[in-house]
Amino acid sequence: MIFHNIPPLFDENSRVLILGSFPSVKSREGRFFYHHPQNRFWKVLSAVLDTTAPETVEDKRRMLLDNCIALWDVVKSCEIKGSDDSSIRAVTANDLSVILSAAPIVRVFTNGGTAHRLYRRLCEEKTGLKAICLPSTSPANAAYSLEALIERWSVIAETLKQ
Repeated sequence: MIFHNIPPLFDENSRVLILGSFPSVKSREGRFFYHHPQNRFWKVLSAVLDTTAPETVEDKRRMLLDNCIALWDVVKSCEIKGSDDSSIRAVTANDLSVILSAAPIVRVFTNGGTAHRLYRRLCEEKTGLKAICLPSTSPANAAYSLEALIERWSVIAETLKQ
């Protein structure tokens, strides 16, 4: 059993919550979200928010909080082979009320199909919030170019403008 070792990132101004499935090996080692250099999350989100791509963990934190975005993962603990989402078994969900009770979240987005399926199965009834599934930013998702990801993820910027 492997346990999630990255605390949720949010503050009292967070309006959008982005949920991944479970941190990759690189993210667990770096103790921060989307730490693998090939993951396109930070490039996509900075393009969507029309800001410079963050380089340091502190820059990434600041970019999210400055834009009212909370970030965490659906899974608290699981059995997983490496970083392969398809191998996730014996899942325990994170308690999303930690974020939802402290921040006025208006929309939940999931980063990829696994995060979405797990959210729907384990969290949606408790939160009462439907999630919008966005295509995964993982390098394993070769079906989407960077440009296509940016186009699909632009719904986040639209939500923040409302």
